[in-house]
Amino acid sequence: MKTGAKILIEGLLKQGVTTIFGYPGGVVLPIYDELYGSPLRHILVRHEQAAAHAADGYARASGKTGVCLATSGPGACNLVTGIATAYMDSIPMIALTGQVPTALLGNDAFQESDITGITMPVTKHSYLVKKAEDIDTVLGEAFHIAGTGRQGPVLIDLPKDVVTNEAPEPKPRGEISLRGYNPTFKGHIRQIEKAISMIGEAERPVIYAGGGVIASDASPELIRFAEATGIPITTTLMGIGAIPCDHPLNLGMLGMHGTRYANYAITECDLLIAIGARFDDRVTGRIQSFAPNAEIIHIDIDPAEIGKNKVVDLPIVGDSRMVLTCMLDRLTGRKERTTWNNKINHWKVEYPMSCPDDGVLRPQLVIKTLSDLLNGEGIIVSEVGQNQMWTAQHFCFRHPRTWITSGGLGTMGYGLPAAMGAHFARPDLPVFDIAGDGSIQMNIQEFGTIVQYDIPVKVVILNNMYLGMVRQWQELFYDRRYSYTELPSVDFVGIAAAYGIDGIRVDSADQVKEALTAAITTDGPFVLDFRVEREENVFPMVPAGAAINEMIGGQKE
Repeated sequence: MKTGAKILIEGLLKQGVTTIFGYPGGVVLPIYDELYGSPLRHILVRHEQAAAHAADGYARASGKTGVCLATSGPGACNLVTGIATAYMDSIPMIALTGQVPTALLGNDAFQESDITGITMPVTKHSYLVKKAEDIDTVLGEAFHIAGTGRQGPVLIDLPKDVVTNEAPEPKPRGEISLRGYNPTFKGHIRQIEKAISMIGEAERPVIYAGGGVIASDASPELIRFAEATGIPITTTLMGIGAIPCDHPLNLGMLGMHGTRYANYAITECDLLIAIGARFDDRVTGRIQSFAPNAEIIHIDIDPAEIGKNKVVDLPIVGDSRMVLTCMLDRLTGRKERTTWNNKINHWKVEYPMSCPDDGVLRPQLVIKTLSDLLNGEGIIVSEVGQNQMWTAQHFCFRHPRTWITSGGLGTMGYGLPAAMGAHFARPDLPVFDIAGDGSIQMNIQEFGTIVQYDIPVKVVILNNMYLGMVRQWQELFYDRRYSYTELPSVDFVGIAAAYGIDGIRVDSADQVKEALTAAITTDGPFVLDFRVEREENVFPMVPAGAAINEMIGGQKE
């Protein structure tokens, strides 16, 4: 006989878990007692939200399922933002929450919250475990659900008596099969053959690749497919890294802050091949004007996404890597599209994503310099806002799973804890968190975690003393009425020093390279406070309600 807590910890080890992120509390003390002396590495965060974001960052960087742990009531509720972040971006994660004893459920007991009910809209599935003997089975099912099909977070709620009660040794499990849960991985062969035919007939095709390509580890197949067909690729924010930044067929990111040439190519293409993307509003702009002249092939593992936002001509339900592999096997030749390729190359020359070089300390300069120093290597995590868009535009990503950011939910405060998780997933790579002075303050307490575990995360703060993206919208669309947008000056280097982290404040453009080099060559954590041009804007930009070819800014000077 074993306690539920012991069954849980042993079950996590059987799933290959090595690291969990958590924060203890009363009803999870039996679990923490079992963790004592366990081979599992537990990272004590300073806020439960950070535990969820760290597990998320771990999953994105490693491709494995991340795990976080919190106590009942406020502890569980503090995970919700992180769970919703993972859900919106289809990130595999297991959230373990403590719960009051089963006899007290529904009685408004101390620190009781209906966390399975609260998280129902933002989890792939939720469990409230009522018996210790069910823990092992639930754990196996949860990992299976989180990591297969369209990936996502699963919550397991564990009442205190369930983890203290004893149960027999779990029996070895066979292959997990859940009634009603049968994701489709292989695309329909006739649909694939039809897609090959459409590609052969198209004169102006474009591939539109999203986070599903990263999730299915389909980047090699995507690149081979693009090279075999000569079709250019534009990626979503979540798809960045699927094709090297400097590959001749890479059009960069599309959408609200995408490149002009990507948005123009989408608008003029006659065939759009969407792979692992969901036609979200930040990509499409005015949906009626998105790829208005194109036939659309949509490849996605989630059938619910196909046709949800945009009517498509050819749906293919399946895993991106498997479908692309099947398509590659059936390609018979490459059609030359000289006129289309020349037009795209002309747009690239006419509308480059350039970095200003005028002696002013601009955020684009910081990102570009970091990219050059790292040569596109390492893991780059971002917060949300202008810092996120400048990084997506100006850092040269060469590999999948090296760009980690909150896409669908746009969660400020995500970057610092996600960077911690990314480090534990890939300790062999340098990890940088690109932040704004607004978002860094949302989880700045995680400096304590970074010091406790000597996590060598480098934090680059693009400090304009504004909530930058909000200010940009107020400048452009609200006559510069900066309502509650300005932030007071903060001594971030002093705060870092109080935690025991070294840092540098940078006030001029000629200090940028030296400061970034110091951060890169420092073994431990480091904080850089760049006092950038305060009213710098992110361009190009598609205004709300406009078509993606109706961009403002970003023209060649």
